[in-house]
Amino acid sequence: MSNQLPNRPNLEHLRKQAKDLLSSLRSGDKNTAREFSENLPAMSGKSASEIAGARLTLSDAHSVVARKHGFASWQRLVRHTKTLNDIQGIWQFTSLEIEGSKLPESMFANSTLTIDGRTFRMASPDAIYSGICTIEVEQVPHTIDIHFEEGPERGQSSFGIFEFDGRELKICLGLTGVGRPLEFQTKPGSGQALETLRRSGIEAEGKHWQPDEAVEPPDGFADGFGEITSEIERLQGQWVPVSVVSNGVALPDPFLRTGSRVMTGIETVVRFGGQVYLQGLTRIDIRQDPIAVDYLVTGGPHQGSFQLGIMRWEGSKATFCMSVPGALRPSGFDAPAGSNCTLTTWKRAEG
Repeated sequence: MSNQLPNRPNLEHLRKQAKDLLSSLRSGDKNTAREFSENLPAMSGKSASEIAGARLTLSDAHSVVARKHGFASWQRLVRHTKTLNDIQGIWQFTSLEIEGSKLPESMFANSTLTIDGRTFRMASPDAIYSGICTIEVEQVPHTIDIHFEEGPERGQSSFGIFEFDGRELKICLGLTGVGRPLEFQTKPGSGQALETLRRSGIEAEGKHWQPDEAVEPPDGFADGFGEITSEIERLQGQWVPVSVVSNGVALPDPFLRTGSRVMTGIETVVRFGGQVYLQGLTRIDIRQDPIAVDYLVTGGPHQGSFQLGIMRWEGSKATFCMSVPGALRPSGFDAPAGSNCTLTTWKRAEG
């Protein structure tokens, strides 16, 4: 329905459209009379002269504008436009819950959601998602449909519900491939995420997280990827997480169980809750102690950048300590608060 509206609908502009339509009708314009015939049920099938003599009002012109844009009434168009305008702007996450488990703040503290007309952009240190959002406000709770046009979920859609109380925006979404939630809560195995957001103090669009200790990659860094060494060969296939600690906070078990690590050739892809947290080409140097791990990031906001880490084997399990993209390599296998490091241990998936 709302896809017939401009990207940034403006009520004053829509009201002016109605006034102009009525003025044009009263001046005898036949094309305008046709618009009334096509969009006002009471005028359907009537001639231009009959419509001109019907003494139509501004309220009738409002109805024509609404129906031209796919709404059954002017009141519905107004409600839709006001709600869409209410949720415009840059939002910061205050809480994030997936499948009944609240994520540690360190996993979303640097993430923002920007809603600009019918377009959205979700940016985090790990990835950028953007696309089109369509809302429906004639039912409670209101619904929101999201179609991803850029990012790891490109071409996919998510369906959800939302509410805005004047201060907080709350969105409950089914992850891609999951149906629309019916209430603002998630449960283990539901495949749903609950986001609570408040308006951001960030004024300049495009202002995103940057590492505290940014470093430049060595000359020729990107040229050294491509060799499938014995260590990379050992990491091929699918792995599941045993533990994850990010900035001193352990990932809750329900969310931990949604994780996967897949290595195909030299490409590593890590997902949690159906979302991509890492996508990159991999290089491992066993000549260093501890073993050095380098990623050339191939997706998300840091595409073309790099991520440095270390790894070790604990029997058949693999443990990695990684800095955020663009930061210095960790010196040890820990990820305390404020370190901007993530410590993960993985085991091979059964079957």
